[in-house]
Amino acid sequence: MKNISIGVLPGDYIGPEITREALKVLRTVEKKNNWSFNIVHLLASGEAFEKCGLHLPQETLHKAEQCAALIKGPFGGPPEEINHPKWSGVEQGAILPLRKHFNLFTNLRETKVFESLLDLSPIKADIVRGTNILIVRELTSGIYFGAKEEKIVEGEREYSDLEAYRESEIKRVAIKAFEYANNRRKKVTLVAKSNVLKSSVLWREVVSLVAKDYPNIELDYMHVDNAAMQLILNPRQFDVILTNNMFGDILSDEASVLLGSIGLLPSASLGDTNFGLYEPIHGSAPSIAGKNIANPISSILCIALMLRFSFGQNNQADEIEQSVERVLQEGYRTKDLFQDGDDSSKLLGTSEMGDIISKYIENN
Repeated sequence: MKNISIGVLPGDYIGPEITREALKVLRTVEKKNNWSFNIVHLLASGEAFEKCGLHLPQETLHKAEQCAALIKGPFGGPPEEINHPKWSGVEQGAILPLRKHFNLFTNLRETKVFESLLDLSPIKADIVRGTNILIVRELTSGIYFGAKEEKIVEGEREYSDLEAYRESEIKRVAIKAFEYANNRRKKVTLVAKSNVLKSSVLWREVVSLVAKDYPNIELDYMHVDNAAMQLILNPRQFDVILTNNMFGDILSDEASVLLGSIGLLPSASLGDTNFGLYEPIHGSAPSIAGKNIANPISSILCIALMLRFSFGQNNQADEIEQSVERVLQEGYRTKDLFQDGDDSSKLLGTSEMGDIISKYIENN
């Protein structure tokens, strides 16, 4: 691969720190395979607001359109500054428009429990051992993009958010879920709330029709409240979970608890082309920014997802994932993974974790 442009939106607080380590790994893979990537810095979120008063300038979108894929750090500021102009509306002003602009209607979040980190999970080892769940979340419609209304009713404020889906929006993400399941354990679990929500009834009807084209794949259904419970009670029963935007947002964060740290999970946002947006699922963690203690593994694993889904380089993606797993097996930890009794000589900072994973890739 030569002269391929990759857009980088570093993000806020720990975002630039962990993104730097992801790019370190990418450069290692690039050198090892004699590839050539052009890294394009893109202004967004807090950095963009400081320079041009917008969370997502048009120039950023224009430059991003020239890239083959995007790597993104976490956006956002401290919770106590949610009403500060710099941080107010980052989600609506930057994250959602990015997904919508590039029609990235499918979000993938894989929860794969590492054997070497079983003791880190708050759930019993015999429950989480072997868990490997892919949550396929619809990303560009539903309640996050629906009509918002504010009105006064009988003298008090009433706010509403509309949950609406079209058949075509459900069908296209359902097809993706079944295709992914076809290369996994061949089971799709649709999660919705069809006993209450009309939109969920449509999800069940459309997904059932899509399932007829995949007779080798088992389809089952769970109400979202039951699915939330089952993720903790028996996570191994799940292979691919297919769900809407809001339920997927919540369930994927719940699933991250199974691993014991949200700092281990990457995500991919994809559409109908090879273009994708790759980002950790966690936030910007202002309280630990600049201390060289943030876990970069989620961001590093984003590079593996990018190589796999945008560039079709499965061997190199596997190499990154295997190197991460080997580093963890050998006891290396960032602060969020470190427990009493662990070898303190293997407690690493953000940059040191990036260094050792890069080294393992280089020497593989």
